[in-house]
Amino acid sequence: CAITQHWKVYECGAKTRRSRVLRMADDGSEKKPKTATEDGVVDPSERGARRPDPLWLYFLSCASAADMRGENQRLRSENEQLHGRTWQLNHEVLPVVVIHATVVVDLSRVDTSIVAHIASFLGESLELLNLALTCKSFGWRQPTSARNLSLVEEVACQAVFSRATDAERSCLPRHVSGTTTWLSILHRFEHLLTFDVLLGRHIEHQNGDNFSVHSTINWLGTAVSSHYVMRSGTHYAEFEITGMPSVGIVRPMPNLDSGAIGDYCLFVGHQLSGSTELYPTFLAQRSDEWSACNVHACHYNCESGDMEWTDWNIEYEFVGWEGMEGCRTGDCVGLLLNLDEGTLAVYKNNRRLGVMKDGLSGSYCWHAGVGQDGDTVTISKARIPTMAPSSPN
Repeated sequence: CAITQHWKVYECGAKTRRSRVLRMADDGSEKKPKTATEDGVVDPSERGARRPDPLWLYFLSCASAADMRGENQRLRSENEQLHGRTWQLNHEVLPVVVIHATVVVDLSRVDTSIVAHIASFLGESLELLNLALTCKSFGWRQPTSARNLSLVEEVACQAVFSRATDAERSCLPRHVSGTTTWLSILHRFEHLLTFDVLLGRHIEHQNGDNFSVHSTINWLGTAVSSHYVMRSGTHYAEFEITGMPSVGIVRPMPNLDSGAIGDYCLFVGHQLSGSTELYPTFLAQRSDEWSACNVHACHYNCESGDMEWTDWNIEYEFVGWEGMEGCRTGDCVGLLLNLDEGTLAVYKNNRRLGVMKDGLSGSYCWHAGVGQDGDTVTISKARIPTMAPSSPN
């Protein structure tokens, strides 16, 4: 740099001056060389000492400033390197630990009617059961309850009475303290329609679901929703079908031994078809609630749309009816049993076809029959369609 060049020039001039002084001393002159410190500053203790050389001081200040600028440049470089390394670091999010304070709520100070109203929004029996298992205040009997029920039992009882019709409640088991809880009754209401009885060795539940059945080979089999006994009022059920099954109503037979039925079973069939040999077994299950009506089994033939019924004795009828239509795979058949009017009406894909049978009375259950390999029926509870009927029936 320029400072270094000036310093070299100055250093050469200083050497020349020192050489001249030394030669004068060697000549024997009286002049003595001036002594100086290593910094080039004349020792002030000497008499007549000179002031420091200004040029020398200038170079010293320039050298000091140059050193400072170099040091600053070095620090800047190090800062830039550190800054670059900082951006290259893997910024991991540190876990945040939140300490929650334990809050204890005294539920005895809360009005149970308010808690019961809030719990009613849970709706399902399984959710209410989980609530009962959460806290003893919900699952234990409340001393203030007029019916000696727990909060969950109270909510389940209200749910049954608010959702189920009188006719549906007549199909549910009765509440018995210590034996049959309102929670179990609500669960039964939520699964009101299932095929709990299978008659015949070649009919099975579809995929393990008790609301769906199918035939395993070309052999007759029958499924009954025996837990849902219809004694009065209006009842509606839907059947999703595959193949050519039949769906209808049959008398309740709670004591029927399904294991003694044999290979096949059909509730309605002509005497010449060979399917009537079980009729005496069915009639042996007769009870007072069957009433005097002799229509013990009646079904809708999904393939042709015809109606069949029998008294399990000598009466048998296979007839058409006004509005009759057949169905095919994928269709939904609806049956409406009105025991106040004694009629059985048919719906197809939410469209009313008409009344298939009248003159009915007494108690009945839903049933489905399968006879061909692959025949499938799925039963479900649904609302009565409100679409306009296709005929005056």
